[in-house]
Amino acid sequence: MYDGIVQELIDEFGRLPGIGPKSAQRITFHILQTPSFDVKRLSQLLTEVRERVRFCEICGNVAEQERCAICRDPRRDGSVICVVEDAKDVAAIERTREFRGLYQVLGGAISPIAGIGPDDLRIAQLLSRLADGTVQEVILATNPNLEGEATASYLSRLLTSMQITVSRLASGLPVGGDLEYADEVTLGRAFEGRRVL
Repeated sequence: MYDGIVQELIDEFGRLPGIGPKSAQRITFHILQTPSFDVKRLSQLLTEVRERVRFCEICGNVAEQERCAICRDPRRDGSVICVVEDAKDVAAIERTREFRGLYQVLGGAISPIAGIGPDDLRIAQLLSRLADGTVQEVILATNPNLEGEATASYLSRLLTSMQITVSRLASGLPVGGDLEYADEVTLGRAFEGRRVL
């Protein structure tokens, strides 16, 4: 649609997840039309992120050191591990300020269609962390979609032989939602997970 480098930049932004053609175009024109936008700083940060950020050697979370801040924190409860798909999930759970244990980031979910099996995830690292008997509970916090459910089911079966409590995050109706807009699966889970008041 546009000539040369402008279209190339739009196309490059459009390759990012969650950014469609219109958003890519808006970002490009924001950069072009805002004289105060610090392009050099953005470029520098992108380069530094690629060079400095790695995955924690223990849990797989993003870190600038060998271990992430959560794994280095002695105040965290080492008897509970919350298993999540991605580092973004760690950030989401941390925002709740409800969980004080440790994490295991799998690096995705089982998806036969995408060619992702258990060996492609950080499941072996999880099992090695459970070997010493320190962990008493594993919370499966994978996404409530087909891949996340398959991953949780696989892990649940795998961990039943160990003397560890395995739990799954509750799912159901969102706060502020209307019953009429909830799908059948969500409503069904809300009934299954109901509790006495």
